[in-house]
Amino acid sequence: MPMPQLTEKEREWALSGLPEWQLRDDKLAIVRKFKFADFSQAFAFMARVALIAEKRDHHPEWSNVYNWVEITLTTHDAGGLSQRDIDMATAIDALV
Repeated sequence: MPMPQLTEKEREWALSGLPEWQLRDDKLAIVRKFKFADFSQAFAFMARVALIAEKRDHHPEWSNVYNWVEITLTTHDAGGLSQRDIDMATAIDALV
């Protein structure tokens, strides 16, 4: 059974605890940009996120340019933002 999409109130409450994450314009995903000292630190961060994603079977959409990493979280099965995304964002935030 797919995870349900968060309601507007649930989304607002969840994002109040994730101030660095921004709701995408379509309100179906959250996005955060991370800046590191150099490429090695950015890549190491991505490797740590990848281990969390594999363990949770919830994989981010992301990009990396030198010392910047941009992560987008959405739950495709739910058709938008779900509690899985909030939990993943919280775990990612714990890394930095």
